[in-house]
Amino acid sequence: MEKLTRAEEQIMQMFWEKGRALVSDLIQDMPEPKPAHSSVSTIVRILERKGFLDHKAYGRTHEYFPIIDKKEYSRFSIRKLVSGYFGGSFNELVSFLVKEEDLTISELEEIKKEISPKK
Repeated sequence: MEKLTRAEEQIMQMFWEKGRALVSDLIQDMPEPKPAHSSVSTIVRILERKGFLDHKAYGRTHEYFPIIDKKEYSRFSIRKLVSGYFGGSFNELVSFLVKEEDLTISELEEIKKEISPKK
């Protein structure tokens, strides 16, 4: 799996939210100033080439849909982050987050409850 650029990730977020969509549907939901149809279409085709999207053709119209789910890409991104910035150690990541976010003992206990296996 390849890492997405910021623009590609923004488009994928829209697909993960919408499911199936035409390029014009995506543009309609974007804030002003709206990007050119050709710009969005190019990014969508790149995402298809990278294996994130597929399409169904209706004549000259293409309806695109995600074939990589958000959870799968999130897992890949977190692993890449941990490997690149924390020497592959999830403990280092958690330690960094605890220090940076100045979490209290009660907040850490709450997190521990959420991730502990259910009995």
